[in-house]
Order: sequence, then C-alpha cells, then structure tokens
Amino acid sequence: MNRYFYVLLISMIPLIELRGAIPAGCAMGLPWYTNFILCVIGNMIPVPLILLFIDQIFSFMKRYPHLGKIARFFEEKGEKNKGKVTKYASWGLLLFVGIPLPGTGAWTGALVASLLKMNKKNATLSIFGGVLVAGVLLTLISYGVLGFLSFLL
Repeated sequence: MNRYFYVLLISMIPLIELRGAIPAGCAMGLPWYTNFILCVIGNMIPVPLILLFIDQIFSFMKRYPHLGKIARFFEEKGEKNKGKVTKYASWGLLLFVGIPLPGTGAWTGALVASLLKMNKKNATLSIFGGVLVAGVLLTLISYGVLGFLSFLL
C-alpha cells in the first residue's frame, strides 16, 4: 500500500508531477494501469486548488521575504510560458500540459491559466486532457512499449 501512496504523492509535487511519478511507479513494480490512474489522480488534485486560490496564496506569501521569493519564482515561470498557451487558448493549454517536458505540467498549466484569467472549467478540462496525454506517453515510454516498437522498426 505504501508504494501506491508514494506514487500518488510524487505526482502531486510541483515540477516533478506525473512526469516523475510514472517512471517511479514503474521502478516500484506497479502495474501500468494502476500507476497511470494513481498518477493522473494525484497530478489533478492540486489543479482546482491552484485555479481557485493561487492569487490569494501568492498575496499571502509575498508578505514574507522567503515565501515571496518562491511566489515570484512561480509567477515568473507562469509568465514565461504564457505566450505558448495564449495563441490557442484551451487547445494550447492542453498541448502545453500534454508535452512531457520539465516545467510543462499541470501546475504550470494551472498557473498560466490563472494568469490568463481563463474560464476555470475550460482550464480544468484542458489541463486534464493534457495530463492524460502526458500520462499515456510516459506510461508507454516507462513500460517499454515505445522502445519495443522502435526495436521492431
């Protein structure tokens, strides 16, 4: 049971998210389908909270020097990626979150959606779609399907 809990927690950590949790679950010997479901759920848990409360959280954090640095770091990260999403709105957000590269996950997607003042329902659906896309790609890579296919070709 601990392995399942660890994978769920890893998938909730900013910047690691499902991109680190799926390979970790694979290394722990979890079945692909259990790992995938846990990681998607874990990765999505923070999203509604970020979309609803990030402005208030950052305002609170900025009152304290050390926490303010963290808030500004994440705001800059969201600002930096804003342009990648703005052009295509919901589809852009889905693609941004779905590309399994560092810094393009659900947390950053939710930050960007908040900065763009996107509709929360549309943003959540786009982020969920992106998490599913990234989850499928990482599951295929982690469990060797893509490696096996490239060996056949």
